Amino acid sequence: MSQTLSGQTITLVKATVPALEAHGLEIVHEMYSRMFQNEEIRDLFNQSHHGDSGSQPRALTGAILAYASNIDNLGALAPAVERIAQKHVGLQILPEHYPHVADALLGAIKAVLGDAATEEILAAWGEAYWFLANILIAREGHIYRDLASADGGWSGWRDFVVEDVRRESEIITSFTLRPKDGGPVIRHKPGQYLTFWLEIPGHPPVKRNYSISDAPNGQTYRISVKREEQGLASGWLHAEAKPGTVLKVGPPAGEFFLSDRPERPVVLLSGGVGLTPMVSMLEEIVANHAELPVHFAHGTLDGSTHAMGAHVRTLTAKHHNGRTTIFYQAPRADDAAGRDYDVAGLIDADWLTANTPVDDADFFLCGPRPFLRALVAALSLSGVASDRIHYEFFGPADELLAA
Repeated sequence: MSQTLSGQTITLVKATVPALEAHGLEIVHEMYSRMFQNEEIRDLFNQSHHGDSGSQPRALTGAILAYASNIDNLGALAPAVERIAQKHVGLQILPEHYPHVADALLGAIKAVLGDAATEEILAAWGEAYWFLANILIAREGHIYRDLASADGGWSGWRDFVVEDVRRESEIITSFTLRPKDGGPVIRHKPGQYLTFWLEIPGHPPVKRNYSISDAPNGQTYRISVKREEQGLASGWLHAEAKPGTVLKVGPPAGEFFLSDRPERPVVLLSGGVGLTPMVSMLEEIVANHAELPVHFAHGTLDGSTHAMGAHVRTLTAKHHNGRTTIFYQAPRADDAAGRDYDVAGLIDADWLTANTPVDDADFFLCGPRPFLRALVAALSLSGVASDRIHYEFFGPADELLAA
């Protein structure tokens, strides 16, 4: 990112860091309260991540603090900017939405900080906001154009028909989707997700991201969804999405994906429903990278929650350099070691260093936050360079980034 902010703005924004550390979450809650008075803006967001217990306000608080702290070294934030741009594209955030956020942010800073938010401070934050906003708008515009112009690509929301429904475990179901218009679909990068606009009776429009769980084929997408206990969207999909159901879908997005030309061995580490992008990567490797060493390691509670087990073992058995290791945290009496799973317990640092090529592999991780915190830290402490550790998690980025 180029640096064109004024020296005065840099000084004033950095001077607000202590206030953000003390009052940042209050500012963010006030900002969202102001934004969500506009239904059009409210409907752009995944509401399950908001509220007092939601993770999005904490994530945005951390992002604002990181921006203020690094305002004189914005190159450090480049990876975060790409992630935000990809999320915005999935949600169909457009340039005309940015002024609403600016007004809400500056209004919230003034409301929470009171007299401490001088006109000079507000002007500095206004300049800083639009500097970053314009970077995001430019990057997002480039992504939108690429998606719309690609073979099978589109912009906005496209109608897809549920073609097939397959139960993968007691809690995970796969849905195969084909465009209602009968045309091709853009070949996603294995690991990316689709964003869905769901119209559930009695609720405002619901936005959700679901990872694509198959390799690109140019015709359909498959998603594999865990039914969450209190999940509005996942519960509706499991109960109501039958063959013939029409869903609104945004084009593939996300910066977590397998390279077109992987040059190092690949280790795919997943926990629970985090296996969905890994299966996409594994299918792609088996189909198009015959000599690439790949190790698929997956952890789940037991056989009742284990999805796609036979499919994954079949894939790695076909591959010249493929291997699968399945962990059950608490195997049931009828879960057989060597047949259903390989190791009882959790994937941990000792197993990683003893069984995976930590010196030269690319590690891809996806799963619950505790899983990621433990394994990202374990890999780092084992000497795996940060550019060989790639991870995706469901929900907004928060303290995990500190790992």
